[in-house]
Amino acid sequence: MTVLVAYASKHGSTREVAEAIAGALAERGHASELLPAHEVKTVEAYRAVVLGGALYTGRWHRDARAFLKQHRHALAERPVAVFGLGPRTLAPHEVADSRAQVDKALAAVPEVQPVSLAIFGGVVDPTQLRFPFNRMPASDARDWDAIEAWAELVAERLSRSTVAS
Repeated sequence: MTVLVAYASKHGSTREVAEAIAGALAERGHASELLPAHEVKTVEAYRAVVLGGALYTGRWHRDARAFLKQHRHALAERPVAVFGLGPRTLAPHEVADSRAQVDKALAAVPEVQPVSLAIFGGVVDPTQLRFPFNRMPASDARDWDAIEAWAELVAERLSRSTVAS
Protein backbone atom coordinates (compact mmCIF):
# COMPACT_ATOMS: atom_id res chain seq x y z
CA MET A 1 0.00 0.00 0.00
CA THR A 2 0.96 3.61 -0.53
CA VAL A 3 2.09 6.35 1.86
CA LEU A 4 0.19 9.61 1.50
CA VAL A 5 2.34 12.73 1.68
CA ALA A 6 -0.13 15.57 2.23
CA TYR A 7 0.92 19.19 2.50
CA ALA A 8 -0.57 22.58 3.28
CA SER A 9 1.29 25.37 1.51
CA LYS A 10 0.50 28.95 0.60
CA HIS A 11 3.44 29.85 -1.62
CA GLY A 12 4.92 26.47 -2.57
CA SER A 13 7.94 25.98 -0.32
CA THR A 14 6.15 23.39 1.83
CA ARG A 15 5.11 21.57 -1.35
CA GLU A 16 8.76 21.44 -2.39
CA VAL A 17 9.70 19.88 0.95
CA ALA A 18 6.81 17.39 0.66
CA GLU A 19 8.04 16.46 -2.84
CA ALA A 20 11.52 15.80 -1.48
CA ILE A 21 10.10 13.64 1.33
CA ALA A 22 7.90 11.66 -1.08
CA GLY A 23 10.93 11.10 -3.31
CA ALA A 24 13.08 9.97 -0.38
CA LEU A 25 10.36 7.55 0.76
CA ALA A 26 10.12 6.12 -2.77
CA GLU A 27 13.91 5.66 -2.88
CA ARG A 28 13.60 3.58 0.28
CA GLY A 29 10.89 1.31 -1.10
CA HIS A 30 7.74 3.13 0.04
CA ALA A 31 5.37 3.99 -2.79
CA SER A 32 3.97 7.44 -2.11
CA GLU A 33 1.31 9.80 -3.37
CA LEU A 34 1.69 13.57 -3.01
CA LEU A 35 -1.47 15.67 -2.55
CA PRO A 36 -2.47 19.06 -1.16
CA ALA A 37 -4.08 18.40 2.22
CA HIS A 38 -7.32 20.17 1.25
CA GLU A 39 -7.81 17.77 -1.69
CA VAL A 40 -7.71 14.58 0.41
CA LYS A 41 -11.19 13.14 0.89
CA THR A 42 -10.16 9.95 2.70
CA VAL A 43 -6.97 8.31 3.94
CA GLU A 44 -8.39 4.78 3.98
CA ALA A 45 -6.38 3.65 0.93
CA TYR A 46 -3.05 4.62 2.54
CA ARG A 47 -1.04 2.52 4.97
CA ALA A 48 0.64 5.62 6.44
CA VAL A 49 0.48 9.41 6.20
CA VAL A 50 3.06 12.17 6.25
CA LEU A 51 1.47 15.57 6.85
CA GLY A 52 3.31 18.83 6.44
CA GLY A 53 2.20 22.39 6.83
CA ALA A 54 3.64 25.85 6.67
CA LEU A 55 3.65 28.11 9.70
CA TYR A 56 2.32 31.64 9.18
CA THR A 57 2.20 34.36 11.80
CA GLY A 58 2.48 31.86 14.60
CA ARG A 59 -0.05 29.29 13.39
CA TRP A 60 0.20 26.04 11.51
CA HIS A 61 -1.54 26.25 8.12
CA ARG A 62 -5.31 25.92 8.47
CA ASP A 63 -5.45 23.14 5.84
CA ALA A 64 -3.06 21.02 7.93
CA ARG A 65 -5.15 21.61 11.07
CA ALA A 66 -8.36 20.82 9.16
CA PHE A 67 -6.80 17.65 7.73
CA LEU A 68 -5.98 16.42 11.25
CA LYS A 69 -9.50 17.09 12.49
CA GLN A 70 -11.25 15.65 9.43
CA HIS A 71 -9.24 12.42 9.37
CA ARG A 72 -8.47 12.08 13.09
CA HIS A 73 -10.03 8.63 13.56
CA ALA A 74 -8.44 7.11 10.45
CA LEU A 75 -5.09 8.69 11.34
CA ALA A 76 -5.25 7.07 14.77
CA GLU A 77 -5.24 3.67 13.03
CA ARG A 78 -2.07 4.15 10.94
CA PRO A 79 1.43 5.57 11.30
CA VAL A 80 1.56 9.34 10.88
CA ALA A 81 4.59 11.60 10.61
CA VAL A 82 4.26 15.37 10.83
CA PHE A 83 6.40 18.32 9.83
CA GLY A 84 6.11 22.06 10.10
CA LEU A 85 7.91 24.54 7.89
CA GLY A 86 8.33 28.06 8.95
CA PRO A 87 10.87 29.60 11.23
CA ARG A 88 12.82 32.27 9.36
CA THR A 89 16.01 30.95 10.92
CA LEU A 90 17.01 27.77 12.70
CA ALA A 91 17.70 29.65 15.92
CA PRO A 92 16.61 27.42 18.82
CA HIS A 93 13.95 29.85 20.08
CA GLU A 94 12.38 30.16 16.59
CA VAL A 95 12.32 26.39 16.13
CA ALA A 96 10.83 25.98 19.63
CA ASP A 97 8.12 28.56 18.88
CA SER A 98 7.25 26.75 15.64
CA ARG A 99 7.24 23.38 17.41
CA ALA A 100 4.82 24.79 19.99
CA GLN A 101 2.37 25.73 17.23
CA VAL A 102 2.46 22.25 15.68
CA ASP A 103 2.14 20.71 19.15
CA LYS A 104 -0.91 22.92 19.76
CA ALA A 105 -2.56 21.65 16.56
CA LEU A 106 -1.79 18.05 17.51
CA ALA A 107 -3.17 18.58 21.03
CA ALA A 108 -6.57 19.25 19.44
CA VAL A 109 -6.56 15.68 18.08
CA PRO A 110 -5.13 13.51 20.88
CA GLU A 111 -5.98 10.33 18.95
CA VAL A 112 -3.19 11.14 16.50
CA GLN A 113 0.23 10.19 17.87
CA PRO A 114 2.96 10.88 15.28
CA VAL A 115 5.77 8.37 14.87
CA SER A 116 7.96 11.40 14.16
CA LEU A 117 7.64 15.19 14.18
CA ALA A 118 10.06 17.69 12.66
CA ILE A 119 10.36 21.43 12.23
CA PHE A 120 12.23 22.75 9.21
CA GLY A 121 13.24 26.28 8.37
CA GLY A 122 10.97 28.21 6.06
CA VAL A 123 11.17 30.56 3.12
CA VAL A 124 10.46 34.28 2.99
CA ASP A 125 9.92 35.64 -0.50
CA PRO A 126 8.90 39.29 -0.08
CA THR A 127 7.64 39.44 -3.68
CA GLN A 128 4.82 37.04 -2.72
CA LEU A 129 3.83 38.83 0.48
CA ARG A 130 1.62 41.77 1.34
CA PHE A 131 2.52 44.78 3.45
CA PRO A 132 4.11 44.83 5.99
CA PHE A 133 5.60 41.37 5.36
CA ASN A 134 6.84 42.35 1.92
CA ARG A 135 9.41 44.50 3.73
CA MET A 136 11.08 41.45 5.26
CA PRO A 137 14.43 40.34 3.84
CA ALA A 138 14.35 37.31 1.54
CA SER A 139 15.51 34.09 3.17
CA ASP A 140 15.45 30.33 2.75
CA ALA A 141 16.21 28.44 5.97
CA ARG A 142 15.38 24.97 4.64
CA ASP A 143 18.11 22.49 5.50
CA TRP A 144 17.82 19.91 2.72
CA ASP A 145 20.23 17.51 4.45
CA ALA A 146 18.05 17.57 7.58
CA ILE A 147 14.92 17.06 5.47
CA GLU A 148 16.52 14.05 3.74
CA ALA A 149 17.67 12.62 7.10
CA TRP A 150 14.18 13.00 8.56
CA ALA A 151 12.61 11.32 5.53
CA GLU A 152 15.05 8.44 6.00
CA LEU A 153 14.06 8.18 9.68
CA VAL A 154 10.37 8.18 8.73
CA ALA A 155 10.96 5.48 6.09
CA GLU A 156 12.71 3.34 8.70
CA ARG A 157 9.89 3.78 11.20
CA LEU A 158 7.29 2.98 8.55
CA SER A 159 9.19 -0.19 7.65
CA ARG A 160 9.22 -1.23 11.32
CA SER A 161 5.51 -0.49 11.73
CA THR A 162 4.74 -2.61 8.65
CA VAL A 163 6.71 -5.55 10.06
CA ALA A 164 4.96 -5.16 13.43
CA SER A 165 1.47 -5.10 11.85
